[in-house]
Amino acid sequence: MAELTLPFLEGSAATGSYPVIDLEGVGKTYTSGSIEFEALKGVDLRIEQGEYVAVMGPSGSGKSTLMNILGCLDTLTRGSYHLAGEDVGEMDEIELAGVRNRRIGFVFQQFNLLPSLSALRNVELPLVYGRVHGAERKARATAALERVGLGDRLANRPGELSGGQQQRVAVARALVGEPALLLADEPTGNLDSSSTQEILGLFDELHAQGRTIVLITHEADVAERAERVVRVMDGVVTSDGGVR
Repeated sequence: MAELTLPFLEGSAATGSYPVIDLEGVGKTYTSGSIEFEALKGVDLRIEQGEYVAVMGPSGSGKSTLMNILGCLDTLTRGSYHLAGEDVGEMDEIELAGVRNRRIGFVFQQFNLLPSLSALRNVELPLVYGRVHGAERKARATAALERVGLGDRLANRPGELSGGQQQRVAVARALVGEPALLLADEPTGNLDSSSTQEILGLFDELHAQGRTIVLITHEADVAERAERVVRVMDGVVTSDGGVR
């Protein structure tokens, strides 16, 4: 596989002296009629640039809510959240959409590729939303796919690719805009053991190159690939420490 560095984007994700993620006292309460459910209960979490962090927790622990907050897919009820120095806690939906496109690269369990589009076109999508035009958009998407070992699959649609190859397309799409944060939600959940090792090896390479990765998982062997594991239970962080 080719070297993963994206030379046309180097340095653009730098966050200066700011941590990539800075949560202070973050709470999230859901309301349904007269019933309230407190999913997060005052979470503090700081992740510096270049860290590789796994977030673990059983179903109902608050892990998914935390992921949605980190990804700006949901809003917090109280506390503060700064992403690469930007205060996103009070942003409206339009502002949050902009932050998601500029600051966060998403990799999901279900791949979330558009089946009617080629690998190249799927990877181009964040650049379309970012109003990058023409030849530059194509060149950047092509380079991203080459860096994840799919330079010979640009024209293939998702249905013509294996699960592991589809997830590589998703990783290329996540990285093409040079986000401050790569957020992976159960990225190996739909893969066989061989493809799982390929994707985790890719994350290892990205981490070695200084990428900031937050991996949401319930699998201990997947979490062990990270340098730090944060465990969540009943809406609070119960432990936060290195595994290496």
